[in-house]
Amino acid sequence: MVHCAFQGKVGEVVLPGDMFSMEEETMILSLTTESSSRSGGEKVVCGPGLRRDGGRVLVCKSGLLRHKAPNVYWVESQQRRYVPAKGECVIGIVTAKSGDVFKVDVGGSEQASLSYLSFEGATKRNRPNVQVGDLVYCQLLIANKDMEPELVCMDSSGRSNGMGVFGAGGLMFKVSLGLVRRLLSPQKDIVKDLEQLFPFELVVGLNGRLWVKTSSVQRTLVIANLLDSCENMTAQQRRALFRKVAEGAL
Repeated sequence: MVHCAFQGKVGEVVLPGDMFSMEEETMILSLTTESSSRSGGEKVVCGPGLRRDGGRVLVCKSGLLRHKAPNVYWVESQQRRYVPAKGECVIGIVTAKSGDVFKVDVGGSEQASLSYLSFEGATKRNRPNVQVGDLVYCQLLIANKDMEPELVCMDSSGRSNGMGVFGAGGLMFKVSLGLVRRLLSPQKDIVKDLEQLFPFELVVGLNGRLWVKTSSVQRTLVIANLLDSCENMTAQQRRALFRKVAEGAL
């Protein structure tokens, strides 16, 4: 049974081509496709790095197999290439103005478009002040391999909800998509440990971009370097490093 096979591999390294068989009564529900439920079947949600092929589940990305209760499985990898997905909040860089649309680099294979009407309170007379080179925190409204990605800077109720132009006085840098998911996890262990050093502002984009701001340039660089170092550290190694920084040893 796929569920049991997955449980036995959680936390272990899986490679592209690894295969899990599936009994008839087990249903695999992909995040990207809709499937009708079967009576008596147990639903298993396949996240990034896993896909269904008939009666089998194939691994298509190398990394660690992760599990979230009750039945969600995905592969956590050190991937840096971002593939836009609808609904994800990202940090983009405005690269050009083209009529009523801004072109924004979100780290994907092509640039995304952002209409000036996609900001809270924006009208034809009251246009947002967006310049080439600005950072924008926005959400992907359309993300399809056959269409240009489209961004918005407001939620379904028309509120900005923290989205829009930002970035004055801070530092943006790139990390792996796996580290981004760890920073956004409910536990937020890394962020909580960093908060013990000194106050800082942090914006996390699901496209692998982080923005940090503190009271000084030196502290901003320290936070950025610590976040980058956390990628391949265990919790014990991370806390030991943070302790040295707090004591002024580094």
